[in-house]
Amino acid sequence: MTDALVVVTTAPDEAVAESLAEVLVTEGLAACVHILPAGRSIYRWQGEVHKEPEWTLLIKTDRARFAPMRTRLLVLHPYEVPEILALPVEDGNPAYLAWLKG
Repeated sequence: MTDALVVVTTAPDEAVAESLAEVLVTEGLAACVHILPAGRSIYRWQGEVHKEPEWTLLIKTDRARFAPMRTRLLVLHPYEVPEILALPVEDGNPAYLAWLKG
């Protein structure tokens, strides 16, 4: 097990996804953010089923930066309840994991 995390969140459009990614990387809260092109999310919200396009962000960070990154993302994110899921990284390329830690 490493200290590395991949954090998943979504955004309503490409501009918001890029804005979130740029802030997180610029402020040193993430080493890298990979933006996946629009997919479709089908979800229940306030008793109704919604079908919306969303961009997925894969945020590469570590445990030490997760709490401040989550706090910043909650402030910046346009959703009332944004998806923020931290997935632990079991193992990986040692050079990449060292770079991720900065």
